[in-house]
Amino acid sequence: MRNISVWRRVLGLESTVIEGVAFDEEADAVVVSVRPRKGGSRCGRCGRRAGRYDRGEGRRRWRALDLGTVVVQLEGDAPRVRCPDHGVTVAQVPWARHGAGHTRAFDDTVAWLAVHCSKTAVVELMRVAWRTVGAIITRVSADIDGTVDRLEGLRRIGVDEISYKRNHRYLTVVIDHDRGRLVWAAPGRDEATLEKFFTQLGPDRRAQITHISADSAAWITRVVDRNCPQATQCADPFHVVAWAQEAMDLVRRQVWNEARGGRPQPVGSGRRVLHAPRAVPIMRARYALWKNPEHLNANQRSQLEWIETTSPKLWRAYQLKEGLRLVFVVKGDAGKEALDHWLAWASRSRLVAFVDLARRIRRHRAHIEATLEHGLSNARTESLNTKIRLLTRVAFGYHSPEPLIALAMLSFGGHQPNLPGR
Repeated sequence: MRNISVWRRVLGLESTVIEGVAFDEEADAVVVSVRPRKGGSRCGRCGRRAGRYDRGEGRRRWRALDLGTVVVQLEGDAPRVRCPDHGVTVAQVPWARHGAGHTRAFDDTVAWLAVHCSKTAVVELMRVAWRTVGAIITRVSADIDGTVDRLEGLRRIGVDEISYKRNHRYLTVVIDHDRGRLVWAAPGRDEATLEKFFTQLGPDRRAQITHISADSAAWITRVVDRNCPQATQCADPFHVVAWAQEAMDLVRRQVWNEARGGRPQPVGSGRRVLHAPRAVPIMRARYALWKNPEHLNANQRSQLEWIETTSPKLWRAYQLKEGLRLVFVVKGDAGKEALDHWLAWASRSRLVAFVDLARRIRRHRAHIEATLEHGLSNARTESLNTKIRLLTRVAFGYHSPEPLIALAMLSFGGHQPNLPGR
């Protein structure tokens, strides 16, 4: 095998002519001179044949995968062409993506490492800045999006939002319940953001959506009603039970203040606050009230027994919270019947927070009953959101959400990048 063929195989080059190999002492790198095989100039953006415009900026270099411990760079011409669609732009080269300073093999390796390794490992191993990694995974994700249709075959989807940065920065995410994949994400948490998803989905595929799970937020419900009126909307049980936990916490704070003699809670005094003896156990029982009964330890069970005997109002609120949770445990027709009993119980409980909650649940009753009937929840979406939150720590340092979205799509979209030559 000739030396040129060996270099082409080692570098993973296709449709490329190697003109020579040299070592650049100044750059401390192996420099491989390359050019595309004859076949006409093509637009770097769309790949369409285009007429040559000029030489551009002349010869340039692309970073390739290291050869052992030595940096390798490809050097070649970067002429410009005139594309009928994109105007004057840099010509396509077979070894790199448009606008990239690295070869395709380098990009794919970095993207694979970003999905499977830590931030420090990627930066140290590939000898690139972390911001460069963000640009690379954005390119690779866009390249995959150009070859696969993530929105094809959607039937049951989940919609949710996740905070990815301080100052109320959110992503709206859509997952496929049937395949367990992230299929779409965009920055924002409003109707205009979710409208972009349904616009991209198109009228034909919107008509194929049968079930949508969400947290019953008004902005999600309005967009779904406009775009998928035929779809069954299911309220997420976790969020509905969370409403009951919030109502119970309002009652707990009220009972706590009453036990303290109605004194306002001091703020910023810097002094140790002496509570009334009866208020201390109520304060300490907060986590026992929040947790599910099957997860309580011995101390927390004793705290609940104390509340049962000393605070009927708070015990009633706790029972109402657990009663609503039981509705989603039994499900089906039994769950609907249990919901009827719970609404009647909450309405006459003489607890303002739960009377208001009963009204709120009646407004969303159709979505809650759909959940009881079909068993669809946002549990898979919440699980995926937890994983995305871990990615936000990895993606810390990116100045825009696009690299984070690209990393999430590569990790959880079902189409991960492959290592070159595998």
